Amino acid sequence: MSSWIEIGKTGELVKGDMKEVLIKGQEIVLIRVGDNYYASDNRCPHMGGKLSRGRLDGDVVTCPRHGSQFDVTDGNVVRWLKGTGLLTTLGKMLKSPSPIRTYPVKLKDDRIMVQIPDRA
Repeated sequence: MSSWIEIGKTGELVKGDMKEVLIKGQEIVLIRVGDNYYASDNRCPHMGGKLSRGRLDGDVVTCPRHGSQFDVTDGNVVRWLKGTGLLTTLGKMLKSPSPIRTYPVKLKDDRIMVQIPDRA
């Protein structure tokens, strides 16, 4: 089961903005790309960096910790860790690339609604 929950108003974000929201004890990042809104887990699956504190370029968010990048439209990994060399290679071996979890978003009048699974 899941529920639709209001996480913001359309006027709160301008194009290219990100906003951290806490829903049911879960950190979500709300992202506006053009006229579209996306929602995903706010924590990078590598080492938990807050994506809302990262950089948004088009529809790609970059984690502020180690530069992993994710497509906000579907959560897929664009780049797993930034850089080259022994430390990056070791980091990639210890933690396999993982996408970020995304959530359906819809607009209802000026309200931004996200569909969050109910916890058992």
